[in-house]
Amino acid sequence: MNKDKRKKSFFIQPIIAVIDVLVINFTIYFIANTESFTGSFLLYLTILWLLISYYNKFYSIHRYTHITKLLTLILAQFFIFILAFFAYFTIFKEGKIIHDQFITLTAILLGISFFKLFSFYLLKRYRLTGKNFRNVIVFGESKAAQNIASLFSDKQDLGYRFIGFFSDKINKSKNHLGTVKEGFQYSLSNIIDEIYCDPNSVSQYQLKEIRFFCAENEIDFRLVPDNKAIYSKDFILEYYGTLPVLKPKKLPFERIETHILKRFFDILFSLTICVFLLSWFLPIVWVFVTLNSRGTFFFKQLRDGVDGKQFYCYKIRSMKKNELSDKVSATENDSRVTKVGAFLRKTSLDELPQFFNVLLGDMSIVGPRPHMNIQTQQYLKEIDNYLVRNSVKPGITGLAQISGFRGEVKKKSDIENRVRLDIFYIENWSFFLDIKIIFQTVFSVFKGEEKAY
Repeated sequence: MNKDKRKKSFFIQPIIAVIDVLVINFTIYFIANTESFTGSFLLYLTILWLLISYYNKFYSIHRYTHITKLLTLILAQFFIFILAFFAYFTIFKEGKIIHDQFITLTAILLGISFFKLFSFYLLKRYRLTGKNFRNVIVFGESKAAQNIASLFSDKQDLGYRFIGFFSDKINKSKNHLGTVKEGFQYSLSNIIDEIYCDPNSVSQYQLKEIRFFCAENEIDFRLVPDNKAIYSKDFILEYYGTLPVLKPKKLPFERIETHILKRFFDILFSLTICVFLLSWFLPIVWVFVTLNSRGTFFFKQLRDGVDGKQFYCYKIRSMKKNELSDKVSATENDSRVTKVGAFLRKTSLDELPQFFNVLLGDMSIVGPRPHMNIQTQQYLKEIDNYLVRNSVKPGITGLAQISGFRGEVKKKSDIENRVRLDIFYIENWSFFLDIKIIFQTVFSVFKGEEKAY
């Protein structure tokens, strides 16, 4: 079973959510026979069901989820849904009681409960046939590590296929396959979905190295904890039966709601700028740029986007036509910069066409600034974790830029600090952080930046 096929597991819960919504709508359509159950009521229930599901994490059912946890989720979901169901009649129908209310609601609850439990057990039976499995290796051979390996071997319906242990310790069990470094090599040459690690069996450096390796190669990372590790703020405690397991908390950009909110804001903000500013400002600037020097008004350059995807980044041309534009970035008193271009660069107005990049989906308002391709190739070799910047869309402005690390890179510490702040932004994103960066960027434009040349 290859990785592409296993990716299909991601769609299991969304499909179940769609079926639940269909159960709600079809039950009302076929059972209810009254004018009170209108299209607006169906829309109301559908939206409320999905919102309640998101809040309750109703579809956060994993292969290791116990039946008692599933029943708790069902009860919590139905309790709030019943209140929302009757709230519609209280608010919009002045408390009108209809006989079909209770019959319809009961049918919905029974239908969804049956399907939820049926799909839960069906998936378990399906995994017993050897399908929908995940390959697992364990770093360490302590009792806790052996317990988790035994659980995977004994509970085949969980759908985990335990491969073996990797440890630097001398005491080797029959499932020992090599050292920690050999575990990395094995993971790269085989399809490994999850790596479990006993923190007592590896050094702090190795633990950090294992976690980075998993993140870089899209392998799920889990800790088999001791009692102290259970209280770590960076991890979420889950139970596989009675065994505690820690998994790293999701970073902001690993949540789909982050991308939806950020994209919505990007489109709204960019459209506002394009309609109310660029529509009249760009023609005026075009006159000055054209009179000042010969050449095109817009300058475009290939740069790295999210996941390394190349895109054309647009700017207002601020330099005379030259052969070094894709090789050497602007420096202080650069002879290539025109008089009008110097003003545009000093005020960052040359970046305004990048709002078109945002609308096209290549960039975001806030994010790590994209570098020239030749710089990217250089920094990949010199700067640790530089590639992490490519995990999100590049931005017109960013945390590094408002912190004084913009413009020319004169020494290695300049780019190191820029990357450090970009990674901090990625790991600590919030909507209010974006707003703060935008306000500080606007303030910097009026104040003037020392490195803006």
